[in-house]
Amino acid sequence: MMAKSCLGQDSDSTAAVAVLKRAVELDAESRYQQALVCYQEGIDMLLQVLKGTKESSKRCVLRTKISGYMDRAETIKKCLDQEKEDGKYHKQIKIEENATGFSYESLFREYLHETVTEVWVEDPYIRQPHQLYNFLRFCEMLIKKPCKVRTIHLLTSRNEDSGNTQQSSGLEEIKQSLRSHRVVLEISYSSSIHDREIRFNNGWMIKIGRGLDYFKKPQGRFSLGCCDLDLRPCHETTVDIFHNKHTKKI
Repeated sequence: MMAKSCLGQDSDSTAAVAVLKRAVELDAESRYQQALVCYQEGIDMLLQVLKGTKESSKRCVLRTKISGYMDRAETIKKCLDQEKEDGKYHKQIKIEENATGFSYESLFREYLHETVTEVWVEDPYIRQPHQLYNFLRFCEMLIKKPCKVRTIHLLTSRNEDSGNTQQSSGLEEIKQSLRSHRVVLEISYSSSIHDREIRFNNGWMIKIGRGLDYFKKPQGRFSLGCCDLDLRPCHETTVDIFHNKHTKKI
């Protein structure tokens, strides 16, 4: 099933074709979760095109295509839902050395729905200033729409050297800032923590080999990637994504 250019040459039709073409490619590569997101986005775009189309023959073509894409999206959704129900869903992303395009929003956005109200972060390395900034950026992402996060649980390890005060004061500042957005940050420490994982209360669990600290230092204070993490080169790491029917609390 291919997205065809016969939908028209206006910008809305062209954008819909591009998204649906990507959905078909991801589908063929068995990357079903990403394919589903693209199908859903492309279908919404086609529905908008349909609303603005007057010619009956074109409307008929659009309805047929929309129906076909909806059938395929529904099939994928049922398969993914069954995998989640059975606890068998597993997706792995390998981030290559110096790869870009892996900001927190790019990595997590397809799992952050409006049903997410509570998040658990286990990461032993939220200690140094750049690691505190990483956690702050992650929190900034969580308070944006469509999420409705109200509680964030952080389990990390204490910085036992001279930076201990900086760690505690930094986390306290983040906590107070989140409170102004009506989000509670609960901080716990463990001397034995080693695993790194992030859990959302909609069942998604993401394990990153390097935790949140997978970005390289920017090349300079005013270099590209300093602010936009999609442009920041990454260290090599592996991201494993699972879905559990029930998420356990720390």
